[in-house]
Amino acid sequence: QVQLVESGGGWVQTGGSLRLSCAASGTMLMLHTMGWYRQAPGKQRELVATITSGGSANYADSVKGRFTISRDNAKKMVYLQMNSLKPEDTAVYYCNAFAIVSKTYSWGQGAQVTVSS
Repeated sequence: QVQLVESGGGWVQTGGSLRLSCAASGTMLMLHTMGWYRQAPGKQRELVATITSGGSANYADSVKGRFTISRDNAKKMVYLQMNSLKPEDTAVYYCNAFAIVSKTYSWGQGAQVTVSS
């Protein structure tokens, strides 16, 4: 199982930017589809973006054009660049790894992102 540690969360005003990082250990990152999810208070966890080992990315409609997911397999890092942030982006953001072979999920501990209006 892969271990994931997020960093880079914080507080920002509407329209600002933040970059989340996810450090992976314990396995070869290229064997996983990586993703970012978020959970706002009182709401279910939702998908933000995913990226395959080959670099193909998908985004939730709510973040398309504002967020960019990327990965560096050699460094075992995944990133989420968040621009034009809105108050509704406020949530705990979780890094996720989906193992392609075993089809199991691993989660990080989460990083708080707060966007003030």
